[in-house]
Amino acid sequence: MSGGVGYLLKKNKVSVFDGEARLAGPGTVAVAKDGKPVASLSAQHIILATGARARTLPGLEPDGKFVWSYMEALVPDKMPKSLLVVGSGAIGIEFASFFRTLGASVTVVELLPQILPVEDAEIAALAHKQFEKEGMTIITGAKVTGLKKGRDTATATVEAENGKKSELTVERVISAVGVVGNVENLGLEATKVKIDRGCIVTDGFGRTDEPGVYAIGDVAGPPMLAHKASHEGIVCVEKIAGLAGVHPMDKNRIPGCTYCHPQIASVGLTEAEAKKAGHKLRVGRFPFMGNGKAIALGEPEGMIKTVFDEKTGELLGAHMVGAEVTELIQGYVVAMGLETTEAELIHTVFPHPTLSEMMHESVLDAFGRVIHI
Repeated sequence: MSGGVGYLLKKNKVSVFDGEARLAGPGTVAVAKDGKPVASLSAQHIILATGARARTLPGLEPDGKFVWSYMEALVPDKMPKSLLVVGSGAIGIEFASFFRTLGASVTVVELLPQILPVEDAEIAALAHKQFEKEGMTIITGAKVTGLKKGRDTATATVEAENGKKSELTVERVISAVGVVGNVENLGLEATKVKIDRGCIVTDGFGRTDEPGVYAIGDVAGPPMLAHKASHEGIVCVEKIAGLAGVHPMDKNRIPGCTYCHPQIASVGLTEAEAKKAGHKLRVGRFPFMGNGKAIALGEPEGMIKTVFDEKTGELLGAHMVGAEVTELIQGYVVAMGLETTEAELIHTVFPHPTLSEMMHESVLDAFGRVIHI
């Protein structure tokens, strides 16, 4: 995949310089490698896309052996028989699910009372139940306060909210407590670029407070997703190029996908967020158990949930857990982009037999018209 991107750069006559770059004055970028100057580049528009790295906690710094970040977990030196995952965001849950599927004994420790903290609480609870059914141990409302490394294993001290401590011995630990933007050593100190919580502050077109300097992708803040970064780059460049009709990035319409088993996908506001924003709601739900395709696939566990504004019929959010929901979510993303209301979704014909029929049924349920439950 990386080679393919390199080919596209070459095909489109993009000049690539191998080295470390930093801003060196208005409209200037200095490139160096191994401490030696490589090039001095001038441009009217400079885009920062330096990405992010794993956040580390004191005592849980990745050491390449016992403690892994997501980088080491992608290329493990061995298949661990036992694994502790610290953090239950998308990255932590994906690795926990992956290694559990391969047969490892997996324990997840989460500081908050809910795993997958950014997801709808009802969907996260269903996922939690399914993960435990598959043999995963999940400890919420707890933190890892210490780690003792032995010859072949490491022993973690886990402290619960009530202060009770326990010890867990595993072969490997994955630290998945979030990521932080790569904002250091870019020469930002001499600019008006603002940093907030480890990320560069931008507007909907990627513009910073420094004229001619832009930022996109993970370094520009959450949601830290590849498809967000790609679209953000396109919006930024098209705005610079002066294309007509370019819309600013709307982060509320970016789908989030977690590639675990079962899969999780969402877009827009959770039920709790919508209530907090002052909306009076209509909420629909439809279980996988009521869908013929899900049963035929042997995947009857899951649910699709839709959140609407009761007064206007606006689709505020959609949340899913179950088989192939990362493929289904785009239907709701398109609907939100078109400002679709429940009326259009109710009168849309969904093909049978498909998992997508559950999307229709969830909408129908929100308005008291569900058919197959």
